[in-house]
Amino acid sequence: MTDNVFDLIVVGAGTGGIPCAVTAAKRGAYVLLLDKEAEIGGTLHISGGHMSAAGARRQRERGITDSVEAHRADINRISEGARQDLLKMATDLAAPTLDWLEENGFEFAPDVPRIVYGHEPYLTARTYYGPEEGRSILKVLKKLLDETMAQNRLELRLNTPVQGLSLDEGGEVNGVILGDGTKLHARNTVLATGGFAANPELFERLEKKPLASAAWRTSTGDGLLMAEKVGGAVAGQGTYLPSFGGLPSPDGSGVIRFSDRPALIASERPPYEIYVERMGKRWIAEDEESIDKKERALAALDKMTFWTVFDSVALEKGKSMMVGWSTEKFKSEANKLPGIFVADTLEELAELTGIDSNGLASTVAEYNADLIAGRPDKFGRAFRPAPIERGPFYSIENHGVTLITFSGLDVDSELRVRKSNGQSFQHLFAVGEILGAGIMGKSFVGGMAVMPAIAFGKLVGTKLSV
Repeated sequence: MTDNVFDLIVVGAGTGGIPCAVTAAKRGAYVLLLDKEAEIGGTLHISGGHMSAAGARRQRERGITDSVEAHRADINRISEGARQDLLKMATDLAAPTLDWLEENGFEFAPDVPRIVYGHEPYLTARTYYGPEEGRSILKVLKKLLDETMAQNRLELRLNTPVQGLSLDEGGEVNGVILGDGTKLHARNTVLATGGFAANPELFERLEKKPLASAAWRTSTGDGLLMAEKVGGAVAGQGTYLPSFGGLPSPDGSGVIRFSDRPALIASERPPYEIYVERMGKRWIAEDEESIDKKERALAALDKMTFWTVFDSVALEKGKSMMVGWSTEKFKSEANKLPGIFVADTLEELAELTGIDSNGLASTVAEYNADLIAGRPDKFGRAFRPAPIERGPFYSIENHGVTLITFSGLDVDSELRVRKSNGQSFQHLFAVGEILGAGIMGKSFVGGMAVMPAIAFGKLVGTKLSV
């Protein structure tokens, strides 16, 4: 590694970038790993760290019968439009990658693998995570990174932003340009800079939705913008979905505090409340078990915003309205914490929340009348435990939340970045969220963001080690 020339430069020291750099260096390449932050890890600092794999050692030890083919079929059942070439590669590599993490000290949470219901669930228990969520993965990757740097074939530079890609006379990428203008050259370059859910302007351009984000601060789309500037193509537009509901930010910044989140999964908490949009109208059966259907319906609402509306009976007899909150805490935070409201009447509640008063009154009256008369619910809701009639009345403001971005760089089956003319850069690769969740189709698929990032990072690192 002399005169700023390397075998491989990896931009982004996170979920995909670290495995890529470590694997290439351990196999003999001279590698430079760059990150604009003062610490490694990227989104692993806030990620739930869910990974899915069929046929991994831990799954077999627990007597769970599964196969890679069944995993792929489950993904295709959940999500339409997955890139079948990348899906096959990701599911083929998943179990060996999980076993590799375990061999290097990954600590599993005691109850995994399990079926997770935060999004549309698998039919088989094949989702894994650690007791410290994403940080459990980061512990392993940091250990591997430290070991590899000690062998003097991998250099890590933190606090080092990259502003662009360097091109040779033929238009091929031959390295990067740092923020201070310094050019660093390499035989191959890998972009592993993550998504863009912390970049409202880019989000609006590519996803065409308002951004209410719970993403890590570094998810600003740097690598995608660099690749676009030299002709890289973007794929996955039109596949965006929000996560289902989060409270607005106390400071008005648009950053969602996902740690304080409403309990909205019907299979875990049968709903006493109704969901209304800004005009006070219901828009879906609140006990709909498919979170995917709810997310799609939410994506079509004005500003992807809705309010849950309920009364004192719901608060006393139903399960907690907020994840991890007691009834006493909920009452104490009402009208204090942004997004949580209480009022003596529905009219006063509408004024506090900004919901249309006439629309809300009409909707609640219709809901109650149908329930009391024994008429079917207009949306097909089956769980209707009580009318909404005993004050005080409560509401929670919910926004569709962006955790990951669905659009991303287009790549070929070798994970080389494609140009807008359909040809591929020969020496520019991309791994991780920079590819966009859209490679797995038009729905959230459990464990298929983190796992492919690690697996594809290792795969590219192997290919580029010689």
